[in-house]
Amino acid sequence: MKKATRQLTKELNLRLVLKTIYDRAEISRADIARITRLTRTTVSDLVAEWIDQGLLVEVGFGDPAGGKPPRLIRVNEDGRQLISIDLSKDVFRGALVNLRGKVCSQVETPALGLFGDEILEAVCSLIDHLQDEAGAPLLGIGIATPGLVDTRQGVVRKAVNLGWTNYPLRRLLEERYSVPIYIANDSHIAALAEYTFGNGGQISNLVVIKVDQGIGSGIVLSGKIHYGDGFGAGEIGHLNVVENGRPCSCGNDGCLETVASTRAVVQAAREYAQAYPDSSLAASVASPAEISFDDVREAFEKGDHGVQQIVLAAGKYLGSSIANLIGILDIHTLIISGDLIAFGDPLLQAVKTEIPSKVLSTMAAETQVAFSTLGSEHGILGTSALVLSNELGLP
Repeated sequence: MKKATRQLTKELNLRLVLKTIYDRAEISRADIARITRLTRTTVSDLVAEWIDQGLLVEVGFGDPAGGKPPRLIRVNEDGRQLISIDLSKDVFRGALVNLRGKVCSQVETPALGLFGDEILEAVCSLIDHLQDEAGAPLLGIGIATPGLVDTRQGVVRKAVNLGWTNYPLRRLLEERYSVPIYIANDSHIAALAEYTFGNGGQISNLVVIKVDQGIGSGIVLSGKIHYGDGFGAGEIGHLNVVENGRPCSCGNDGCLETVASTRAVVQAAREYAQAYPDSSLAASVASPAEISFDDVREAFEKGDHGVQQIVLAAGKYLGSSIANLIGILDIHTLIISGDLIAFGDPLLQAVKTEIPSKVLSTMAAETQVAFSTLGSEHGILGTSALVLSNELGLP
């Protein structure tokens, strides 16, 4: 028991020292001891161990302050690499990332038409390519996937669009790759990316609402992702918002995804172009059935009134659902990410305008709703943070 306790203490102290250095560009052993309140001998031993493992390097000397100049230490950001895979869009993306979240190499593959085990093969193809490109030992593999994900077991419980039900993704990948593998829902991953790398600077409580072909949200409470008892926390895309509405892929009717997702916006735009062949949207394409999300965005920017009404209606439904999150969680920072934010400030204002009428005015006034600044990098950055957090306690 004592030996186990000593080993656990050492592991905790190793992570403490590494994080203390990671949070600073360069630092001396003496300053590490002062910040962590560990003895200088302990710090020296732990730093030496990390140096032996290639995670830390010595870099010159600091200010002598009247004595012998101290050797400075920093994280060797290229001492390890990790693989990040994002399955949240029609094009699957993979990246080789260093310890600071810098993308060293990336690759992508079309995913339309892939289903079930075909997706697994596409994932393995991405990993194989990136593994061949790796210039340092791999720390692990992180995967962001749509659907309900048991993060402890690495099982995708339900991902309708991927054709996965109780799919043992981690086990299948572990049979092929000899590195740690971490899997999480793409909206949870987006929240982790925003918490770790976003402009908020690690705000302890925040919600990220991710709006692409599907809609989900990730919730950060006290700096930790809240997965929920059944790993479905934040599944707002399948909350009913329209009585007797359109059928949803989940089997219910009138879900938020049927009116506010990019898929829903495109479908509504196709129906609008069919009904109004003289509209600028209809005139811009050969057939309403061929209308893409980019076509809708361009028509919106050119002032097509019908398209604008479709987009603003999506913002209204989204705002109503966000108001429910505010009322339940009382979190003051909410960030919208995903392809839908391409509609810019008019969409954001439609969202914001709807909130005060759906929640206590005091709560609405104290809440900030904004667009993400991370662009399309949520999946890559979030899975990087997932691996770093689990393997090294970083960042």
